[in-house]
Amino acid sequence: MRSISTKLILAFLSIGVVSVAIIFLTARWNTRLEFIRFLSDQSQSVVVTSLMEYHRQYGSWEGVEALFIKGDRPGLGMGPGPHIDMMQPYLLADPNGYVIVANGRYKIGERLSGEQLEIGTLLMEDGKIIGILIPLGGAFQQSPRELEFIERTNRTLFYGALIGAVIALVLGVFLSRAITRPIRELTRATHAISAGDLSQQVPVRTNDELGELARAFNKMSAELSRSVNARKQMTADIAHELRTPLSLILGHAEAVHDGVLPPTKENFEIIREEAARLEHLVEDLRTLSLADAGELSILPQPTEPDRLLREVTSLFQYQAQKKNISLQLDIAPHLPTLEVDPGRMTQVLTNILDNALRHTPEGGRITLSAKQAGERVELAIQDSGPGLPKEETERIFERFYRADASRRRDEGGSGLGLAIAKSIVQAHNGQVWAESEPGKGLKIVISLPQQSESGA
Repeated sequence: MRSISTKLILAFLSIGVVSVAIIFLTARWNTRLEFIRFLSDQSQSVVVTSLMEYHRQYGSWEGVEALFIKGDRPGLGMGPGPHIDMMQPYLLADPNGYVIVANGRYKIGERLSGEQLEIGTLLMEDGKIIGILIPLGGAFQQSPRELEFIERTNRTLFYGALIGAVIALVLGVFLSRAITRPIRELTRATHAISAGDLSQQVPVRTNDELGELARAFNKMSAELSRSVNARKQMTADIAHELRTPLSLILGHAEAVHDGVLPPTKENFEIIREEAARLEHLVEDLRTLSLADAGELSILPQPTEPDRLLREVTSLFQYQAQKKNISLQLDIAPHLPTLEVDPGRMTQVLTNILDNALRHTPEGGRITLSAKQAGERVELAIQDSGPGLPKEETERIFERFYRADASRRRDEGGSGLGLAIAKSIVQAHNGQVWAESEPGKGLKIVISLPQQSESGA
């Protein structure tokens, strides 16, 4: 199978050869016609000049037929005046259109038609018509030198066409390689990626479609590398998260079994708590896998934003009181209804509020707010914790990410809560983001489309 480079070379060569051939044939034909026309006009001018000189010298056309003699071809000469060859036969008629010098099928004294006289050249002397020279339109005959000139011209055109074809071939090779170079680079990079090297990037050499393809490839490669690395990290994090509760469960169970620890309620409670934490982690992972596959169950129904926030606040009222944290509501009046799954949105707000409670110090406050922003409703949870720098704010929705790496895992949760919240919000065609400054707390905003009129 021919490569695209070979196909491009053949295409450029074909276009070049066809174009040069057309130009060569057209130029050859046109050059010959123009040269013949030039010689014909020149011949006629010479004949007219000779005839005018003859008439001025003798005062009439008597004996002028001696100028028109036949040899190997029509000639003008052999009589008074200069000897000049004619390359085309002519008729000479008087001012009234009667033939003076016969030539071919016309006889002396024969009157010519008006159409025949119209193509003739008037011979003028002292403002009077003294005769009419009419070309018979026979085949134009060139001399050997003239034929040689045409042949030399044709050879020059042929060599020019040949050089043009060679140039077309060279340009075809150069352009095809220049065009296919990005494709070859993309092919090599693609093979490298398929072999496991995800660091491949190709140079962007142009701003055309090939340049856009190279940029798209580089973006895809970078995203693929980031995704693979994130998945590897996630796998390691999952293994670590599962190992901690499993180790505690197995360790206490074996200790009780071997009699190292007494089978007391406290020891069994430790096993139960760790099993519950393990179950919660597995359920979070299942939720994320369903969201990734687009199979997360969403049952939307009309839901009032204020009711949603009040129910979540009541769920955490006891925990907030234990830490002496104030839960406040700031809900704008007359908010539009949302078309959401109340259970899933409660899960979102619960995950965010649980994260806020862990980071808000005793005596602090958490504000749950709702307002309308255009055709959307924004729900927000603002805490009075230490806040985060911008680079960490952009990462808090990543799986297993903890802003404070030194925090104990049993106090920090699984690290999946905000990732689950983001997946559920996106499944509702919503958006979620974080706003924070160090020392000014963290604010997480959820933007949801309001219920459409058709769904009301």
